[in-house]
Amino acid sequence: MALAAAFNNAPEFWLSLDAGYRLSLLEPNSEIERRSKIFSIAPVKDMEKRGWIRPTNSLDALEKELCRFYQIESIEERPKIHVNARKPFETQNLNPAQAAWCVRAARLATVVDAEKFIGNNFKDAIPEIAKLADYPEKSKHLPKLLAKAGVRLVIIEPLPYSKIDGAAFWLADDAPVVVLSLRFDRIDCLWFTLLHELSHIRHKDAQSVDVEIFGDSMRERVESDFEQRRNKILEDVTELQKDVAAFNAEIETRADREAANALIPKAAMDSFILRVKPFYSKPKIVQFAIRMNVHPGIVVGQLQHRKEIQWGANREMLAKVREIATSTALTDGWGKSAPTL
Repeated sequence: MALAAAFNNAPEFWLSLDAGYRLSLLEPNSEIERRSKIFSIAPVKDMEKRGWIRPTNSLDALEKELCRFYQIESIEERPKIHVNARKPFETQNLNPAQAAWCVRAARLATVVDAEKFIGNNFKDAIPEIAKLADYPEKSKHLPKLLAKAGVRLVIIEPLPYSKIDGAAFWLADDAPVVVLSLRFDRIDCLWFTLLHELSHIRHKDAQSVDVEIFGDSMRERVESDFEQRRNKILEDVTELQKDVAAFNAEIETRADREAANALIPKAAMDSFILRVKPFYSKPKIVQFAIRMNVHPGIVVGQLQHRKEIQWGANREMLAKVREIATSTALTDGWGKSAPTL
């Protein structure tokens, strides 16, 4: 107060100087900073609970466990996923839980046997795979049929807050992988996600990590401009980002469209809606499903997606399939243990 009165300024000014001086006398707590960094790049507690990494008593041991899991030399590195493929798996746009889930999937996929992937043979196999969609019990045949088509199927319970539905990527140029989370135990979600990812494989997309297929989320970023040259650069970058976003959106839209058509041709679905709307009775849904050789729950799912019926309608038709699908597929989660690699 005396200094403020003497120099005719605010007491807060001198308090801030004093606080800064006192902080400068303190030694930085590198241990806390190190722990914060580690826990910001990996969901450590969840990974320990799932048995992906071993519980440790020191930060040095924890770093070694994470390096072993991610197959990296230092936690400063990004995870190396399917290093034998022509295009590397990019994880910078994933949150730590999603990245860990994908790394776990890639590691488990290496122990799944599958025939060599041949594009033409795979395209011919998709209609045969879709024929399994009429009864929930047939989902147990998916791993064998996909392996015959050259695709490795892995099912992994999602980590908390990841909201991940599925992924498709390549261990090598002739070794595609499809991963499902089955976070919604519904027959329509299983088949739509599976065929969505298979569409990415069919078109040889480098990678696909699909979050909230059943519920969209969008983020907008606002940036401030300063100098005229920098403004011009930012405009060019923005245009490039829009082009990339539009390209990626088209890829996802294509995958959605092909997944839906593989189960129920669009023309047939449009015709059914035109004839029945708005009286979607259970008998009519069942009759249409029989004619399309799919389970009624898949018809319900598409009607819900098109907003023809409410999300709460006909939910008893949405048969559960998780227990059936995981009975034969390499599974990590829901009480099922997978190899520690």
